[in-house]
Amino acid sequence: MGRASAVDLVVVGLGYVGLPLARSAAAAGLKVAGLDRNRRVVDGLNSGSSHVDDISDAQVLTMLEQGFEAVDRPEVIGHAAAVVVCVPTPLTDHGAPDLGAVHAAVDDIATHLRPGMLVVLESTTYPGTTDEVVRPKLEAGGLKAGKDFHLAFSPERIDPGNAAYGLENTPKVVGGISGDCTKAARALYERFVTRVVEAKSTREAEMAKLLENTYRHVNIALVNEMSMFCREIGVDLWDAIRCASTKPFGFAPFYPGPGVGGHCIPIDPNYLSYKVRSLGIPFRFVELAQEINQRMPVHVVNRAADLLNDEGKAVRGARVLLLGVTYKPDISDQRESPALTVAENLRARGAELVYFDPRVDDWTVGGTPVERADDYLAAAEAADLTILLQPHREIDLGVLADRARKLFDTRGKSADHPRVVKL
Repeated sequence: MGRASAVDLVVVGLGYVGLPLARSAAAAGLKVAGLDRNRRVVDGLNSGSSHVDDISDAQVLTMLEQGFEAVDRPEVIGHAAAVVVCVPTPLTDHGAPDLGAVHAAVDDIATHLRPGMLVVLESTTYPGTTDEVVRPKLEAGGLKAGKDFHLAFSPERIDPGNAAYGLENTPKVVGGISGDCTKAARALYERFVTRVVEAKSTREAEMAKLLENTYRHVNIALVNEMSMFCREIGVDLWDAIRCASTKPFGFAPFYPGPGVGGHCIPIDPNYLSYKVRSLGIPFRFVELAQEINQRMPVHVVNRAADLLNDEGKAVRGARVLLLGVTYKPDISDQRESPALTVAENLRARGAELVYFDPRVDDWTVGGTPVERADDYLAAAEAADLTILLQPHREIDLGVLADRARKLFDTRGKSADHPRVVKL
């Protein structure tokens, strides 16, 4: 461990959530340490190298100048005034919440917990986790939450690649297990976040996060299902959405696509449905949305097969170029990207795959590397079909439409063109 002196904040988990949090806190003058069990991440950060899209190497160097240090040993927690947990909460193979990283982080905190410390969980989870899972572990040593130390939940709202809203100017929700715990969490975040919103308790704060992403999940499923029949009835859904968006009240635009990706939307609603099912209550809305969104990659492949068939070609043996394999534009994050399922299904049907993504140097599907095109325009000219999955800014859609033999735009970003077909 590199530091033995007191620190204002220890951030546990230095990924897409934890590292921006550590950067903002350090920039505000807090003495910050980052704890991550991945030695490669720790060594990289301490040498000035970032592994997160929204944090540049220059920003990491500034953090180091401001006193930030990454460590891989939990003893640093014992010197902290506050600890914020930002570890991943994925799903198990059976679709249940996997809180393994949360349990490990909380066990480390419990070992080094001391009176007066503030502990905040930011990892997305089901309502009741902070009070029913985290609290008993921390209290096992004799200290009591709300009396001897503060405990709260604050949902992360990081949106990778969003240039308009970052941690500092996105309102921060906090909910403690007591009023004093809420105030302690609020005091921490107000040092580097413009607006802090108090929830009634940890449960409301936990539910707020799941509500936000379930709202998006359900509405994306709605437009995805609409996209499946609008083509059949001769409707340009993107134009309909554009028109509907002019209504100044009662409507928010959502857009169809090849599927949903990232850590939040494909994952978080499952935490809510898990909790609901544990009560013996069906949660049909979310489960139906999940079903619709999960079948979109296969729908894309079926449409691709139809487009090839229109040209007198079979999928087997066809050369298909996939453009953009990350889960959202202008970032390198591939977590839960629908491109993987699209590629798996195309390959299973015998397609010859090639991809282009300026953010991804190597891409493997099912353990087999996919050929990478250096020149996406030349590759589009050579491909029987080009499928736009993610419109990175480096891709010139106007020129692409002119050069591609046939362009299947799953994002609706291309202008009308004889060789362009939208989802």
